[in-house]
Amino acid sequence: MPELPEVETVRRGLEQHVTGRLVTDVSFGHPRAVRRQPGGRAEFRDRLRGRVLGIAGRRGKYLWIPLHAPGHDPRRGDDHDGSALVAHLGMSGQFRVGAPTDPAGGDPPHAGVGLHLADGTDLWFCDQRTFGWVCVDDLDGDGRPTAAGHVAPDPFEAGYDPDAVAHRLRRRRTEIKRALLDQTLVSGIGNIYADESLWRAQVHGRRRTDALTARQARSVLAAAQQVMAQAMAAGGTSFDALYVDVFGESGWFDRSLAVYGRAGEPCPRCGTPIRRESFMNRSSWFCPVCQSAPRRRKAETGPTTRPSAPGG
Repeated sequence: MPELPEVETVRRGLEQHVTGRLVTDVSFGHPRAVRRQPGGRAEFRDRLRGRVLGIAGRRGKYLWIPLHAPGHDPRRGDDHDGSALVAHLGMSGQFRVGAPTDPAGGDPPHAGVGLHLADGTDLWFCDQRTFGWVCVDDLDGDGRPTAAGHVAPDPFEAGYDPDAVAHRLRRRRTEIKRALLDQTLVSGIGNIYADESLWRAQVHGRRRTDALTARQARSVLAAAQQVMAQAMAAGGTSFDALYVDVFGESGWFDRSLAVYGRAGEPCPRCGTPIRRESFMNRSSWFCPVCQSAPRRRKAETGPTTRPSAPGG
């Protein structure tokens, strides 16, 4: 959390409200925000000051804003300078857009970095839990930051091939939910949308990927795309103030969740109470009827002990 729909909501806000604006200065709050910058704060500031912010991009959970030379207009298609402001929101990272004259006054809470723009607007990166980060990184030939080079295409990219992903998924020897969370297979899916996708496809998260049929694998991936598209239309999922858009507004897709966080509530499809189980130091939610659990293998259930012979 945030996952792809929340990151895309932030990206759209950045595209709308900071594209084409000139960075005049940079200020710093919590030092962990720029820990990925090789040259530290000085390099981060030097690579941003005097640059024009371009149209924000995203792959999976990564965000970036290409940088342009002064006088260039990103909306007109002017080329970027080969670098970008890159961000990973981690658990609680936020971009906030505001003016110095905001009624609250001062820096926003948990501010890590502030970009001060020529028109008087501020763009802040804030992060309560400090797992997120920002840096200025080089862009590759496809216009993506090298920091995101290991990340697979997400379901909304033009180059995304669901049949190829389904094929690779079925060749893995793992559980389907673990595979969905693997950002090198398909990016952008986290715990929330994995559970929701699996419920829609009626597949239990512990099902083995190498036991899925091609149709089941494609169904899970299609469900992931559908549920995340609906979440984007609702501005993402907000359970608390840790995820908000660039103006601090919450998304409302939590009202449409079928299973995530709803243990004991009736399944929207069959009425059976939703169950919760532990998963990778987190939790999974599922319907025990719609998503029948696979039988555990002997290695998972332990050895079977034969009864002793009489008198043995």
